[in-house]
Amino acid sequence: MAAEIPLLTPHKLGNLNLSHRIVLAPLTRSRSYGNVPQPHAILYYSQRATQGGLVITEATGVSDSAQGAPKYPQTPGIWSQEQVEAWKPIVKAVHDKGGVFFCQIWHVGRVSNSEYRPNGQAPVSSTDKGLPSQPQPDGSVVEFTPPRRLRADEIPRVVNDFRLAARNAIEAGFDGVEIHGAHGYLIEQFMKDSANDRTDEYGGSLANRCRFALEVASAVADEIGAGRVGIRLSPFTDYAGCYDSDPVGLGLYMVESVNRLGLVYVHMIEPRMAIVEGRRQIPHRLLPMRKAFGGTFIAAGGYDREEGNKVVREGYADLVSFGRLFLANPDLPKRFELDAPLNEYDRATFYTSDPVVGYTDYPFLATST
Repeated sequence: MAAEIPLLTPHKLGNLNLSHRIVLAPLTRSRSYGNVPQPHAILYYSQRATQGGLVITEATGVSDSAQGAPKYPQTPGIWSQEQVEAWKPIVKAVHDKGGVFFCQIWHVGRVSNSEYRPNGQAPVSSTDKGLPSQPQPDGSVVEFTPPRRLRADEIPRVVNDFRLAARNAIEAGFDGVEIHGAHGYLIEQFMKDSANDRTDEYGGSLANRCRFALEVASAVADEIGAGRVGIRLSPFTDYAGCYDSDPVGLGLYMVESVNRLGLVYVHMIEPRMAIVEGRRQIPHRLLPMRKAFGGTFIAAGGYDREEGNKVVREGYADLVSFGRLFLANPDLPKRFELDAPLNEYDRATFYTSDPVVGYTDYPFLATST
């Protein structure tokens, strides 16, 4: 049956063998108390691990300066030995199920405030332009501290934080890392012209704005090998004040550049879905980037079983990542195989700190093992 379902066909990810093309997307879960991964994450990730399935961690801080607000105080890090040791049993549990496990490494940049920064320092960014306050579903309002523009001579230290985080991830047992270059965080604050107002070698031209991202990618690839490194990009998104006047040009430049570095995959997010004849439709605008990249291409952005199978069948993407559907359906590959009904996700529990509710209590199919 699996041979008839494109999402359930094998794929070679560099030197790693995948038995299917359904990826657990990186999902912030806010349950790593004190930025240290907790034992309950063993169950969470192992529930979603399958033989030959790619699992990507939630965004994981590269330093104590990388953490953010409003929902990020309890996100994991991988800059300390304590964190490395805490990740080890989680990684083992995924490997014990036969899964392939990558750690997504990030720095939030200006999406933070001084409360979450060492010694109450201001967040750092490509710019000193701040973000507006952000209303929350519970009626509260999150304020962001105006950021401090990183000096050019400080940037190598941040690049090194990514390099060391990648080294730590391999020590913890991960198969590789995904550099978080999407969704308005630090790397994208440099890449996109809405946020980068610099006039030095890290601002102005497209090549200059992408310089920081490519320095990070090069340093990480040099440290652990390009075959263990992927990158997530979202050139079309407008998130946390980051958008670009030429998203196609930005996406192509980045994909062509990391292709030359030999990165094993690019994980790219579709533009926002459009409403066409009353139905939400994925724009499918990633094809130029897919054609420009020689490694594995992962598409993300509101996919379901039908759309996922379609893009794999047509060669538009090699793998498809699923977020909310995989969160609510820990046995998602099995459900796709059987075309079984899906659990509905509970948005209210996405970022709560409960170690069970909305985390490890979503039911499996009765036929699942």
